[in-house]
Amino acid sequence: MTVRRRQAARILLLDGLDRVLLFLGSDPAVPDVTWWFTPGGGLEPGEDVRDAAARELVEETGLRGVELGPLVGYGTVSFSFRGQRYEQEQWFHLARTEATGLDRSGTGDEEHAELLAARWWTLEELRRTAETVYPAGLADFLERLLVQGPPVVPVRL
Repeated sequence: MTVRRRQAARILLLDGLDRVLLFLGSDPAVPDVTWWFTPGGGLEPGEDVRDAAARELVEETGLRGVELGPLVGYGTVSFSFRGQRYEQEQWFHLARTEATGLDRSGTGDEEHAELLAARWWTLEELRRTAETVYPAGLADFLERLLVQGPPVVPVRL
């Protein structure tokens, strides 16, 4: 099977209570398997990571005027979606918002099958959950961000 390579911008969006926004997703080809993940998505042709993060955030949450913070992490993931294998380079921006009401009407039709729910998670809830959360190690990374602030150089996740 051919592996599609793509680049993606992801957002660690924190609210005023230091909760992080995660979406519940599944692959329509394997609907019984679910996982939680950060907002974000693929870069469009000619788009840079910051512009993609801002666009994806509005499309997936409806939140406008969210000030993107620094790049804090990056990594490469491999996954399958609708029977297609992907290898994705992704970069994570930190962002904060006081608004927590979401409007997901801007998500594309293809994404509706993937995004089953949205939830604001506390650090403690992330630590306690038995559910799958991406990126791996998110609770530890989030705690470091909250205690030490953003790293000078983005961290490999």
